[in-house]
Amino acid sequence: MSRNMFLDLEEWEPRTRVGRLVKEGRITTIDELFQQGLPLAEPEIVDILLGDTLEDDVIDISLVQRQTDAGRKRKFRATVVVGNKNGYVGVGEAKLKEIGPAIKKAMVNAKLNIRPVRRGCGSWECNCGGPHTVPFKVIGKVGSTKVILYSAPRGLGLVVGNTAKTVLELAGISDVWSKTFGETRTTSNFAKATFEALKNTYSIMAPYDWTRR
Repeated sequence: MSRNMFLDLEEWEPRTRVGRLVKEGRITTIDELFQQGLPLAEPEIVDILLGDTLEDDVIDISLVQRQTDAGRKRKFRATVVVGNKNGYVGVGEAKLKEIGPAIKKAMVNAKLNIRPVRRGCGSWECNCGGPHTVPFKVIGKVGSTKVILYSAPRGLGLVVGNTAKTVLELAGISDVWSKTFGETRTTSNFAKATFEALKNTYSIMAPYDWTRR
C-alpha cells in the first residue's frame, strides 16, 4: 500500500456502522464481512481489508453519445476490474465527461461490487483437490452476452476471450473451459457476464457446505 493511500485511510471518517467496525479493528478480514452478510457501502473498507493484495485493471474506455434536445452529449465510459487473485473480484463501470474521473469512479464501483468466488477442482480429468478452477458449471448473462464456464484440469489455462481472462485471473481462476454467446465484442458486457458467472459459484450449496458450520 502506498504512503499516500495509507495517509488517506488514516484520515478516513467512516459513514456506516460497518466502516466504523473495520476502522476500529473489530472486523479484520473480508471473509468476516460476507459470512455475516454485512453491507459493503464504502470502498475504503476494501482498501483496508485487502490492502496490498488488491489489483486493478482498466479493461475498456469508450466514448458514448446521447442525442438530446440541447444537442449531442458525449461521455466516456470506463470499465474496471479489481481483485486479489485469491477468491475475490469486482467489476465496475462509470460514465463521465472526462476520462480520469470516469476511471476513478469505475474503480470505486468495482470495489463496492467485489464478491467472493468459490474455487475448487470440479474436473473429472484432474481431481487434484486444489482451488484452480470453478467447482461446477456456472452461467452469467448481461444484455445479449452469455458466458458459460466449465471446470477444467490443472495446466489447461484459461480457454476464453481476453476480457473474460482478465476477470478470471484477478479472481484467482487459472484453468477453465468456456462457451460464449451473443455480442462478446462489447467489452463491458463481456466482463460483467463473466463476473455474474463467477458470482453464481455461490448460488448452489456444494457438498463441502453440508458439513461446514
